Parts: sequence; structure tokens; C-alpha cells
Amino acid sequence: MTYTVQKLAALAGVSKRTLRYYDQIGLLKPAEINASGYRIYTEKEVDLLQQILFYRALEVDLNTIRSIVHSPAFDRKRALEEHRKQLAAKQQQINLLLGNVEKSIQMIERKGHMSAKEKFAGFKEEKLAENEAMYGEEVREAYGEEVVDAANQKFRDMTAVQYEEMQKTEQQLFLKIKEAMQTGNPAGTEALQAAELHRKWLAFTWPSYSKEAHAGLAEMYVQDERFTAYYENYIQKGAAQFLRDSIQHYTKG
Repeated sequence: MTYTVQKLAALAGVSKRTLRYYDQIGLLKPAEINASGYRIYTEKEVDLLQQILFYRALEVDLNTIRSIVHSPAFDRKRALEEHRKQLAAKQQQINLLLGNVEKSIQMIERKGHMSAKEKFAGFKEEKLAENEAMYGEEVREAYGEEVVDAANQKFRDMTAVQYEEMQKTEQQLFLKIKEAMQTGNPAGTEALQAAELHRKWLAFTWPSYSKEAHAGLAEMYVQDERFTAYYENYIQKGAAQFLRDSIQHYTKG
């Protein structure tokens, strides 16, 4: 079966303009352009569009989606299984938020009060569900279920003061990486101070520290484009690579 832009747009619930844009950026090309100049799509493109929309629902940017779905190693079944896992985690996150909102409404109706501790607990569960959806599989594969579960529990037990301190440490880390990058030396004093701040930041949630695990995580920052994007979005291009190199020098010392 074949589809025109209009039919595919109606089928997928997207605009014709969106499909044309996906064609323009090389994300979703039509199977052919017919003699009348119309884009024609087949079931293959329908399947690909489904994958694209799944990733968009998970807020993955278009450039990243393009690199994933057009990779020679792309496995549609595995991708669908991963979508299922991430959507389940997102559903859990939404359920937690709904429960928090419902409790807040009940408190207001009863003229009661939700403690700061209860509000903070709901926020922490939301963050854990978000991290699980984004990075859970890779981190568990790298460090094991026991280590990740222990780290999650340490985050759950964190006080609001400890969480604020962790946030401050991360901001100090970002600033220090930026300063160190100006020197261009990942083995310099500024860079090693950045690596130390990164270790300090990890200590808020890691059950225990080892140089090997630290270096392994840093390597993941450059191998996984999501981690790379995180540091480049908050600091600047090349930040993940520079941090990885700095941590390599730091953990060899």
C-alpha cells in the first residue's frame, strides 16, 4: 500500500508540513516522487515514521533521531522494546506526579498541609523515573543492578540540604570545566580541579567510589550521544570530551 503526504499525515496525526520538513532534513524520505511531483510513501516509510514519533514522544531531538534510525546497526524490534521500557518508566513518572497532585488537592480541600518532606519525596521519585527512562539500561549494564539500586536509594534518602549542595557542586563543575577548557590542557591544574569536583558530585549518590568506575563513566560521556549532549548543552561544544580526558588524567594520578 502507498500513501501520499496527505494520507500519511492523516494516518500518523502529523501535519503535511512536518512530513515535508522531515524529507528536507533527510530524516524521512519518500519512497519516490511520482510523475506529478507528489511524494509517495510505502509501508517501510510508515514503520520508520512510527519510530521517529516514538522518539519524539520521548523528547529526543531530530538530529539524534536521524543518526539512530539511519544507522546500519538500527534494529527495529530492539528499538520498539526500548520504547516500551522507556514509556513504562515515563508512565510511572506520570503516575507519581498525579499522586502528588491528588494529594495536594486533598490537602487543600481539607485545609491541610503537605509537608516539604512529602513534596521533596515526590520530586525525587520523578527524577529517578526520568533518569531510568533516559539512561537506565546503559548504566545498569555498565555497573550492575545492585550498584544502581543502591545509588537510587542513596538519592531517595538525600535531604533537601544535601540535594541543594549537590546542585551547587554541579554548577561549580560546569564553571570549572569552562575555565579549564580555555587553557586547552586536560591535564592542567584547572582540569584536574574539574575532575575532583566531578568526583565530589558523584559522591552524593554513588554508594562507593573507585577510579576505575569514575574513568568508565567518563568514557560513557563520549560514547553515548545523550551524555555528550548534556554537557555540551550546559557548557559548550567539546565539554564531554574534555571532561573525559581530564578524568582520565585524574584517575591515573
